[in-house]
Amino acid sequence: MIVWGGYSVDGGGDLNTGGKYNPVTDGWTSTSTANAPIARDLHTTVWTGSQMIVWGGEDQNMSPLNTGGRYNPTTDSWLATTTTGAPSARESHTAVWSGSEMIVWGSVNDENTGGKYNPGMDSWLPTSTVSAPDGRDGHTAIWTGSEMIIWGGYDGADDLNTGGRYDPATDTWAATNLNNAPPARDFHTAVWTGTEMIIWGGAFSSNVTDTNTGARYCAQSGPPPTPTPTPRVTPRPRPTPHRRPTPP
Repeated sequence: MIVWGGYSVDGGGDLNTGGKYNPVTDGWTSTSTANAPIARDLHTTVWTGSQMIVWGGEDQNMSPLNTGGRYNPTTDSWLATTTTGAPSARESHTAVWSGSEMIVWGSVNDENTGGKYNPGMDSWLPTSTVSAPDGRDGHTAIWTGSEMIIWGGYDGADDLNTGGRYDPATDTWAATNLNNAPPARDFHTAVWTGTEMIIWGGAFSSNVTDTNTGARYCAQSGPPPTPTPTPRVTPRPRPTPHRRPTPP
């Protein structure tokens, strides 16, 4: 397991350090900081099979970033990702690995734009906005083996129970079905089982509560999504952005 970046509440601010954890030896090894991306939080990472790709986020001054890096754990070395053709600087986006490309989408500014990054070519291509879901953050993204599915999130005014299926081969979007879709929410989780996307939990912005409900979404033809039973909400304040130390 490789961890990297983040924000230290102990006064350290944003970080460009990380570590590799070996569960067999129960031991940690630090990641190199030589040529590492600048310190950040609210970024994304994907694993390509040989490299970890870090991209986006915000820096120590809370400015969004469109930079990143490719980390090779075997050589403990970093290479920067190109900014040529990269999506606009952003944080709170999502990223998935398609098997050949990293696909990023969305942002805290509720953009419905994204990009496909090819690490072999060190190049970017934009994702189409034709029929794309409304811009959002707090959503989830999963990879089915042929499509990226975006679902839920917050559009700056309301929670959403809409989504979209993106096919990178054709650069096209198709909306997810709303029939029996679970209630709109953000900051939930999602996984792909091989045949279904399962979403669970999250927060309802309208009444500031968390939920323990979820649903199964079948991306192919077949039965509609099945909501999980016994809804229960637990009041809890929504997380607020961390305060940055005031420079002396």
